[in-house]
Amino acid sequence: MVERLSRGPAAVSELAKPLAMSLSAVMQHLQVLETSGLVRTEKVGRVRTCQIEPVALQTAEHWINERRSLWERRFDQLGDYLAAQDDDPDSK
Repeated sequence: MVERLSRGPAAVSELAKPLAMSLSAVMQHLQVLETSGLVRTEKVGRVRTCQIEPVALQTAEHWINERRSLWERRFDQLGDYLAAQDDDPDSK
């Protein structure tokens, strides 16, 4: 859903169409996204249209990138440690 909404606003029925889920399940997912602030919905008549909240998505992206950097450094340190263990004949 987020991938589709990143291309622009869409009606709930349009979001649900390609998914193997009921309309009520799609609505539940959208409610979670809306509660988290990632998606905004607006109802005009009988049509509910959804769109991405770009600032919230950028905040989430920033948080993910910070965590990615942290984990990459930790894996690099682990790799260095394991390489040193392979080079140390006393560790075998």
